Amino acid sequence: MQIEVKTRRSVSPTSSFTGGLLLLLAGVASAQPAPAPTEPAPAAVAGTIDGRVTPCPGGVLAQTELLLDANGQMRPLKLDSSGRFRVEGLAPGTYEVHTYVPGCEPAGYRVQVAAGQSTTLHAELVSTEGMETTIDVEGRKLTRAEERKASAEAVRVVELEQAHQQTADLGEVLSRNAGVSVQRTGGLGSSSRLSLNGFSGEQVRFFVDGVPLELAGFGVELANVPVNLLKRVEVYRGVVPVRFGADALGGAVNLVSSDGDEPSGASASLQAGSFGTWRGSLAGRHQFGEGGFFLKGHAFGDLARNDYRVDVEVPNAQGRLEPASVSRFHDGYRALGGGLEVGVANRPFAERLSLRAYGTRARKELQHNVVMTVPYGEARSTEAAYGALLSWTSAELLSGKLRLEGTAGHGVRDTGFRDTSAFVYDWHGNRVRERLQPGELSTAPTDRLIRQHSTFARLHAAHALTDSQSLRLSLAPTFVTRQGEERLLRGTGQRDPLRAQRELLTGVAGLEHELRTWEGRLENVTFVKGYLLRSRSEEVLAGDVTRRRDQTSGHVGAGLNARLLLPHGLLAKASYEYATRLPGPDEFFGDGVLILDNLGLEPETSHNANVELELRDLSTPAGTFRGSVGGFARLADQLIVLLGNDSVYTFANVYAARSLGVEAAAGWTVPGGWLSLDANTTWQDFRNASSEGTYGAYSGDRIPNRPWLFANVTASLRRGSLLRAGDEASLSVTSRYVHGFFRGWESQGLREDKQKVPSQLTHSLAVTYALPVRPAFSGTLEAQNLTDAKTYDFFGAQRPGRSFFFKLTMEL
Repeated sequence: MQIEVKTRRSVSPTSSFTGGLLLLLAGVASAQPAPAPTEPAPAAVAGTIDGRVTPCPGGVLAQTELLLDANGQMRPLKLDSSGRFRVEGLAPGTYEVHTYVPGCEPAGYRVQVAAGQSTTLHAELVSTEGMETTIDVEGRKLTRAEERKASAEAVRVVELEQAHQQTADLGEVLSRNAGVSVQRTGGLGSSSRLSLNGFSGEQVRFFVDGVPLELAGFGVELANVPVNLLKRVEVYRGVVPVRFGADALGGAVNLVSSDGDEPSGASASLQAGSFGTWRGSLAGRHQFGEGGFFLKGHAFGDLARNDYRVDVEVPNAQGRLEPASVSRFHDGYRALGGGLEVGVANRPFAERLSLRAYGTRARKELQHNVVMTVPYGEARSTEAAYGALLSWTSAELLSGKLRLEGTAGHGVRDTGFRDTSAFVYDWHGNRVRERLQPGELSTAPTDRLIRQHSTFARLHAAHALTDSQSLRLSLAPTFVTRQGEERLLRGTGQRDPLRAQRELLTGVAGLEHELRTWEGRLENVTFVKGYLLRSRSEEVLAGDVTRRRDQTSGHVGAGLNARLLLPHGLLAKASYEYATRLPGPDEFFGDGVLILDNLGLEPETSHNANVELELRDLSTPAGTFRGSVGGFARLADQLIVLLGNDSVYTFANVYAARSLGVEAAAGWTVPGGWLSLDANTTWQDFRNASSEGTYGAYSGDRIPNRPWLFANVTASLRRGSLLRAGDEASLSVTSRYVHGFFRGWESQGLREDKQKVPSQLTHSLAVTYALPVRPAFSGTLEAQNLTDAKTYDFFGAQRPGRSFFFKLTMEL
């Protein structure tokens, strides 16, 4: 009799990619070209077989012969007195277990071993006259997050399961990772800048499920995206896969809200806390039957007064400035948004076809100028966005070897800015006197509205050439038009400069080849990219004169990613890209609020390189260890940098810059998982490399307003079944240090007179209680900036002090 154990595996159009990763993880724990298949696999990818042999009536267990067949090589296994056996350190893949018990029918079992998992096998033998039997044993399929982590891509995956329960916003969550810095001009709703290995702003592209953030219905400020509407965040450092169709210089951040295979369910969160802060979110998904029609939706709302205290200088009775602590009185923020997606799945014409519609609206009051020396009492900005997105993924083509994905969308963004105050305000919110000319930010009042239309499309094709090779192609054009109106000019007969022509067409194409060798231990991805920029604009000069400022250019880039599985759970990665980044609409045309236009901007290019050695979840009797160390280099030309004075900003080419740095991270979880410690640090040297031109005088200076040394430490205590079976209570403490840095060029002026953002050390503490049963509930009480330290943004404006928040979450 032959007993066969089969493994069920989900087959989909992505099987070429997923299967390749599974093969990739199936390498053995040796860097030699021809290892024995049964040598221990790296701990990060090793699997286990837990088995038991039950002999037939009359069978002699003590004389059992047990063999493990791995690709034709036999390995004897030992049974204990109760008939149990265990095989550890197996590379993921398919194995055969053969049993020979005197008096019983010999039997063979085919067992699928999955990465980091234990597969159970019960060999229940029968007498020789028994009938043929088939048994199914299932191994766990890798999740999308595990696929990303195990790939050759220069990516760091940030899981958000714990962040869903806590009150820190997305900007704070991301800044707790090595290489990532998020700077903000104030509290909730304020503008933010994410810096990745020194590059920031539009040099880092942002996506939601692979779609540009501004077309995804979550607002345009990354830090304000509700954490509870996301599943994880993928941070790509310097080298961006072609599937995004992106012209990123410093990398990309992909916010993953769904993998598309989640069951029906719903979630809700409500947060309240200091400075009049309220945040709420709702999300739901319903699948009608097995496959077929589905419905998804989300909604969120934010409200904050941001009336925290700041240190400023106010005039005394004699008119002399003296230090004072005051509450911000004109820094409120409110936002509301939602989206609805309908579609079908697993149909003959499409694996997935969906249409998403969204809308968001936000209003932000402006409290002061860039350096917090002049208070404002009425100036405010507004933003509204709405649009639709159509997505399609093909069903299996060419016997499952070809996969097509198409996305197209159109979005409208309205940006308003009103500055018409007729009064001067002091830091206490009082009207001091009437202005000779209305307007707090400039010498003239303004009430403008700028409307931007964005049309986006992307076609991605992936073809499995062989079991070890894949080819991928991506095409992504984007067309943006912008028109504005200065409403104060209505009826005056004057020409409105905001009505000048503003058009921008960009296109990115990429071709990528993936090769997996050495039994999957080595993965190599090479790619080429092409970029097209075409802008059509008018520049308004003095005297109501205009001139054309059109621009057309093309660029080519290339790069590679490589990853090698090493013994003892180690992963080695290296990546390189000659990247090009085309200026965006806000950089060319301004944002209509505080950023002025610069129609002469040129694309920026950079040689980006990364190396990294990572230890992933090494289990020992002393606990589980993890860590990584890596270095990066960024050699950029025509670098676009946001520069500012006391009132407004503008983007400018710095001509050349280079960033060198080191990142390191380490973590430990004790046996039983009741204590976890994690720490990371980043050092980066980001300097102007121009020897001539506008910034030649500052050659060798650090690029202003960039933290160059920062670190994070997190400790978490957990205890289960505290009040009832299945519950969990946790205590988390997080500390962040940012070393001081200069606001301006460090060689300009006397060092002791330079404006500097001082060093900062902050701590937060969160206590969480969770009931994971369905419906699942959790409650968190969190204190941020526990020591009430003085914290500042990249231009020196003061951030909130000590604050307290409470958050409730529920999942159905």
